[in-house]
Amino acid sequence: MKNNQALVSLPMATPVPEGAGEFRLPSASQPFVLGTLATAVGDVPIVGGELVWQDLRGHYLVRWNVGRKSFTVEPGLYAIGEPGSDSAVLVSANYKMSFDILRQTLGGYDAWILVLDTKGINVWCAAGEGTFGTGELVDRIQASRLDEVVSHRRLIVPQLGATGVAAFEVKKYSGFAVTYGPVMVQDLPLFLANGCKATPDMRIKLFPLQERLVLVPVEIMLALKQWLPLIFVLLLVAGFFGEGTFLQAMLVHGLPPTLAVLVGIVAGTIVTPLLLPWIPGRAFSCKGALCGLFLFGLLYTFSGAFVMDSSLYLRFACLLITLAISSWLGMAFTGSSTYTSLNGVRKEMLLAMPGQFVTILTGLGLWATSLWLG
Repeated sequence: MKNNQALVSLPMATPVPEGAGEFRLPSASQPFVLGTLATAVGDVPIVGGELVWQDLRGHYLVRWNVGRKSFTVEPGLYAIGEPGSDSAVLVSANYKMSFDILRQTLGGYDAWILVLDTKGINVWCAAGEGTFGTGELVDRIQASRLDEVVSHRRLIVPQLGATGVAAFEVKKYSGFAVTYGPVMVQDLPLFLANGCKATPDMRIKLFPLQERLVLVPVEIMLALKQWLPLIFVLLLVAGFFGEGTFLQAMLVHGLPPTLAVLVGIVAGTIVTPLLLPWIPGRAFSCKGALCGLFLFGLLYTFSGAFVMDSSLYLRFACLLITLAISSWLGMAFTGSSTYTSLNGVRKEMLLAMPGQFVTILTGLGLWATSLWLG
């Protein structure tokens, strides 16, 4: 194993943190740890492949963006089963859901799990942000004294983490060779049985309805966090400056734009993900806008919510508010989709964001005008 000077010379986007490569093992007091396994470097925590109700409760809560940032495990080396010096070493993130799914898949196997400090972010997103990266992997190998635990020099890294991990750099600075595993964790047993060789199907990532559906709750919660303040302001402004009593003015003048915001949220966070493959166009901002237009049309046609005031200013203002929000939230879904590339997302955002900004400002301005005209 190279010394710490190798880490210092490793080219990375961020400086090597102080203490990088210093020996440390995860704590055995974590609630999911079943015991410890004696190794040449100390007692390594043992984890099982069966998830208990506390694990499942945590998974449910983070799906709704509750406690997401604290849903982590300590980085370092873990054992599942009774691994030996020749057992496989699989690399994961310290986002607990990623860790739990991996150990659940490996139930019945004897293996080592090397957990990187990704700041509680899953493998795919952490690879894009740089926390699931070459430097952190080399640091974690040295900090766990992995070369003293296993006799081989092989690591299995998730394919979705490949954008952050340069295999040749890991080999150069740690001596460990990287093999990229299958895209889907459920293919790991077959991958291991095939001598760590992936079939062509294991390299393909689909994005079926079920996977898009499980992302909806967290998208809704994030959207509400963004847009609830605007709803609050709209209702207050309408109540203070509209005609009639505060409650009457808030309902008459504040309810239409509030519904427009909610329609935009539903269109961008629910309809867009669910209908993603069938919505025309490639740009997610356009897909979101189309969903917003569709839902707005349904609401306008089948209810009187947007026609309580006959003013064209109000009607058009609500449409613009819906389109801007649904377009923005639809575009935000690119971070969860397999349909886009990093460069494509950047290009679309540069083109779409000015239009979204102008659209919502225009909508709010027309709404204020309708309020002033009475």
